[in-house]
Amino acid sequence: QVQLVESGGGLVQAGGSLRLSCAASGRTFTQSSMGWFRQAPGKEREFVGCITYNSRSASYADSVKGRCTISRDNAKRMVFLQMNSVKPEDTAVYYCATGGWYDNTCDSHGYDYWGQGTQVTVSS
Repeated sequence: QVQLVESGGGLVQAGGSLRLSCAASGRTFTQSSMGWFRQAPGKEREFVGCITYNSRSASYADSVKGRCTISRDNAKRMVFLQMNSVKPEDTAVYYCATGGWYDNTCDSHGYDYWGQGTQVTVSS
């Protein structure tokens, strides 16, 4: 079992930056790809990006590519989402989730445990 707790959300002005954190408990964290997703009001949850268990590969949605960077610290059981040049359309609840084990690549599929989410609001 893995428990995930996101933090770092809040109100930020367009063009600013934000760093979201996800703290994980459970033995399987270091084996798992980690993904970030978001859900805006009235919209379906969408994939933001992911990182493999060993940080050798990451993948991003086109909507955030070049503006977001995902990193992780396995020793601290943390994964991070750095968001730069944020836009009002980035407003959403952001979730982290655990994915497959020992994957060489990651994508938007195969996530099982999810956090409760952290709200990000970007003002124009």
